[in-house]
Amino acid sequence: MEKQNPNNKIDFYIISDSIGETASKLAKAAIAQFPTVTTVLHKFMFISNKESADEILKEATKRNGILLLTLVNNELAEYIENYCEQHKLTYFNIMKPVLNEITKRTSKGPSKIVGAQHDLSEEYFERVSAMEFCMRYDDGKDPNGLIEADIVLLGISRTSKTPLSMYLGNMGYKVANLPLIPENTIPKVLFEIDPKKIVGLTTSDTVVNLHRENRMKEYGLPSGTKYASMERVNEELKFSSELYQKLGCLVVNTAERSIEESASIIVQSLGLTNKAW
Repeated sequence: MEKQNPNNKIDFYIISDSIGETASKLAKAAIAQFPTVTTVLHKFMFISNKESADEILKEATKRNGILLLTLVNNELAEYIENYCEQHKLTYFNIMKPVLNEITKRTSKGPSKIVGAQHDLSEEYFERVSAMEFCMRYDDGKDPNGLIEADIVLLGISRTSKTPLSMYLGNMGYKVANLPLIPENTIPKVLFEIDPKKIVGLTTSDTVVNLHRENRMKEYGLPSGTKYASMERVNEELKFSSELYQKLGCLVVNTAERSIEESASIIVQSLGLTNKAW
């Protein structure tokens, strides 16, 4: 029997070995028909192995999510399908029935080329380049990326810097993100770039505290460490808030917001054109 959702909230998990655009558009078109239903889209791109899929499947199982698959890797697709069957998870392999019907009518198999629907257009190359930029300048790897970036994200740990960077990168924006730690020196270049492209991410102390305690448990460490303490969390939030005021940048609270919602707020608030859709 299908589990009922008393909170009227549905989590969609998009799993793709490309950028997941096909499943995203389908999900958004379906969701638009149910304006009173709360939905959250979790998008996972470039998934190519079982290990990566396992983490997503565990989370989806906890939330009784709906999985939308666009995978050309038959082995990986079957692995995910079998997992869903065993754990009674609802899933839709979007490509499979269409590919099967074409094969049936033509006696020809699919090319199995990941992302084959994307021609070598300027827009596609721009998005690929943006994604590469986001990965290169993730988590403050190179402060020089702050100069070239279209968007600079700042925030303490557990404020969704990396997921937001990747999502915005998929929209075609070059994003660099910088973790804020009170003990670390802030790069001088941060005060030299246009504050209009800087976004300070914040959240509630309870959200950060919960995330950090869970992380400690995952590592087999005691949850009562300084890193996870409420005192430390508030110290870091205060530090970041003071920096945002000094920079005069946009501040976005990611608490209780999906990555998609936060990204939309950033794009609109910075006056950028939504390149992805």
